[in-house]
Amino acid sequence: MSRRRRQRPFRPKPNYNASTSDIFREVNEAARGQIRELAERWLSKTRRSGDNLLALNPTRNDKNIGSFSINTRSGVWADFATGDSGADIVSFYAYLHDTTQIEAARELAKLVGVRV
Repeated sequence: MSRRRRQRPFRPKPNYNASTSDIFREVNEAARGQIRELAERWLSKTRRSGDNLLALNPTRNDKNIGSFSINTRSGVWADFATGDSGADIVSFYAYLHDTTQIEAARELAKLVGVRV
């Protein structure tokens, strides 16, 4: 009998470089007030539920609105079907655009007007 391997959740790798941490902090702070608008731009078929935006996950063949969610105040997001999750808008961008955390921070910085 074969056992199914449990898929590991998406977890950003820690980066202990102080200047990189500053970039993440600045970008997350600048984007905090724009999370809803940014998420609605990147996601399709969204529905609001309090501070959460429920949607289809664009990275897979998702058919259930609500299996993917982002909190529009904190940026915490999760795909409840796969276990992928993150704690901020930078990790959300990296996940959706299949890029590294630092590249996501740089691209997101341009979108929200932060010089890095």
